[in-house]
Amino acid sequence: MSSSNIPAKIQTQLWALAAGRCEFAGCNKLLVGDLIAGKEDGKFGFIAHIVADSENGPRGDKVRSPLLARDISNLMLMCPIHHKEIDVDHVDDYPEETLVAMKREHEERIETVTDMDADRAAHVLRFAATIGQMDSLVSTKAIFAAMPPDRHPAERRTIDIELNSEIKDDEPEFWGIQSAHLHRQFQRKVKERIEQKEIRQLSVFALAPQPLLIELGTLLGDIMPVSVHQKYREPSTWKWQLHQPSINFKIGEYSGPKDVPVALKLALSATVDDQRIRSVLGDNVAIWSITADDPHNDIMRRQDDLAIYKTHLRRLFDRIKAHHGEDATINVFPVLPASAAVETGRSRMPKADLPLVIYDQKPGKGFEPTIKISA
Repeated sequence: MSSSNIPAKIQTQLWALAAGRCEFAGCNKLLVGDLIAGKEDGKFGFIAHIVADSENGPRGDKVRSPLLARDISNLMLMCPIHHKEIDVDHVDDYPEETLVAMKREHEERIETVTDMDADRAAHVLRFAATIGQMDSLVSTKAIFAAMPPDRHPAERRTIDIELNSEIKDDEPEFWGIQSAHLHRQFQRKVKERIEQKEIRQLSVFALAPQPLLIELGTLLGDIMPVSVHQKYREPSTWKWQLHQPSINFKIGEYSGPKDVPVALKLALSATVDDQRIRSVLGDNVAIWSITADDPHNDIMRRQDDLAIYKTHLRRLFDRIKAHHGEDATINVFPVLPASAAVETGRSRMPKADLPLVIYDQKPGKGFEPTIKISA
């Protein structure tokens, strides 16, 4: 442990750079105030040396220790547990370069977040249709961490829409009930606050059956700036994977007879054979499609790919209407990442586009119609 007398000016600077939080990787504990002890204005952090202030201390050096003893680049703000961890319990596990990297990552993150202005503040909307799906959305820490650098949370509370129901999705009334619940909660928790100018932009984190995700998207529409995030299985995160390869989209257009049932196959997460659609709508069906090379669950890793998907979809909506006329209905067969399902709904223009009938895949039963979107 340190024996140096660090000047108050340097201590204050370090507390500011660390935002009063432990700089140990993964901790981030706030070290100002203790509500349990009733000391809301207390400070409970320690200033730790990366290179010890004496050559006999942790990571000490005969020459460098005295030179770095009061150098802020060599100091870290720590909670009591992690101060003891790096200086007493497991010194060998924390060489100088590891601690330097921790300090740099923490302070750069604080600088990024505090550089954001009010125009980047977004309210967080969490949407889940079951308790299990809401469990995946529980960690607000992971959700908030996925927002920078483009957005930051407007408040620490999230807006939660949850559609738990004892009715199973194979019962006839399931989709009507869930749709009605979604509309009511959205009206009360989101739309009214938008109309009152409380909410100016949204960051959306959603896990639910595809028809409900698409319907959520139609409710969001283009009434305000919205950023939709994607949950990944490997690695388990909501952060965009910016350096992953882009998606090679494949667009399928139809050029046959106009007066036939219209199907729109949206298959990015898995392959959907056209025969599965024909078994529902008949052999004489017009199949339009957006698919991809190598479809899989974690395919939507880049925000740019989501924007490209929306561009392709808007163009297909226009092409389908031009080919089949204004009286047609589009039967949508979605097998999509959650973010793309939400954006499918957002891409539809209520006053210009054709009605949609959303199908859902039932194990052992194939695709079945669920929700119709016409307004």
